[in-house]
Amino acid sequence: MRGSLLSLLTLTSAVSAWLPAERGLFKSETRSLSIGQGRSINRRYNPDKIRGVNLGSLFIVEPWMMGQAWSEMGCGDQKSEFDCVLKLGQDAADAAFKQHWDTWITEEDLDKMKQLGLNAVRVPVGYWMVEELVDASEHFPRGGLEYMDRLAGWAAARDMYVVLDLHGAPFSQEIHQPFTGQYSEEAGFYQTSQYERAYTFLQKMTERIHQNDAYRTTGMIEVLNEPQRTHDSLIPEFYATAYSKIRETEANLGVSEDRKLTIQYMAESWGAGNPRNVLGDKNDVAFDDHRYLKWAQIEQSKPSYIATSCGDTFGGNNNSPIVVGEWSLAVDSNQEMNADWEPQGNKDWYKQWWGAQVQAYEKGLGWFFWSWKVQLGDDYRWGYRNAVEAGVIPSNPDEAAGLAKC
Repeated sequence: MRGSLLSLLTLTSAVSAWLPAERGLFKSETRSLSIGQGRSINRRYNPDKIRGVNLGSLFIVEPWMMGQAWSEMGCGDQKSEFDCVLKLGQDAADAAFKQHWDTWITEEDLDKMKQLGLNAVRVPVGYWMVEELVDASEHFPRGGLEYMDRLAGWAAARDMYVVLDLHGAPFSQEIHQPFTGQYSEEAGFYQTSQYERAYTFLQKMTERIHQNDAYRTTGMIEVLNEPQRTHDSLIPEFYATAYSKIRETEANLGVSEDRKLTIQYMAESWGAGNPRNVLGDKNDVAFDDHRYLKWAQIEQSKPSYIATSCGDTFGGNNNSPIVVGEWSLAVDSNQEMNADWEPQGNKDWYKQWWGAQVQAYEKGLGWFFWSWKVQLGDDYRWGYRNAVEAGVIPSNPDEAAGLAKC
């Protein structure tokens, strides 16, 4: 994850490859809601929006957000998974990462998500999950695919929608970003040989999704997270061919139209170009926008943050339907620990801003908060569960509009 520019755009079309509504995935439920003084009422609701969280640092560790666990793995002085595997050695690293996969996200976590009204997860993964793609010069943990299968099955058992996101591309799509799996000095992804490895990853995972029942609620695959913004071959070569390779794989498997995956791209607002230039009017795709006001060029005041989120619209230039794939409650780094912004003394304001963002992002298909959990002490602004436990995010997302006061 990292920041993106804000855009004031609009939402338009629908999608034909499957989204939750096409399979009735988000069923109506009756929930008991507290109304104070020990009283409660039953309320029936039928959410038709994606309301989810990223499972950040599960399959691609970002040390900044899980320092304690990273140290316990023996990786505390390392910048990325690549560096940690190189330090520990392959066998010891495999054991450390398997312990991490067993404990960072559990079935209890998914149960808690459901209790909080969440219905979807976005899962960042690296290309090295398909181990045949890793060459001798690369160092990544092995065995993650088994845990991905297990996670998909857990989500399916709970009727939770899954987006599989290629977060770490071969040779890295961005420099100095552990979310790529390596703290690289060069973004070497943008060449045909590396694109070919990414196509293989996307095809192998497409096959797995369609052939393994554990993935029965996995409906979307994102071809690349947060690319650099300066590569002319990204859209005409990689984006166009990635689409063709996924659809070719599904055709070879005999996948029916209503079962085809929705193929997702970073929206034009990310700044790396407009995917519609090669996709035309295809309606079996979706777009991803990352809304981090932390890095936006706006006035650093609380009213400005609220007004920006309340008025936020997106999805123009036919970049729709759109999901806000990442967002948080983090504010400008120069302000975040000042008295007016620090997390413990400003909970009411953060609660309002959470509501303002939710009501905005539900103008599209919905949203995925970054992330489900973090290890940042009493700073809850990057962790959905942390913020719930701090009393900032309510247990029912339906409360967003009332809290936003837009």
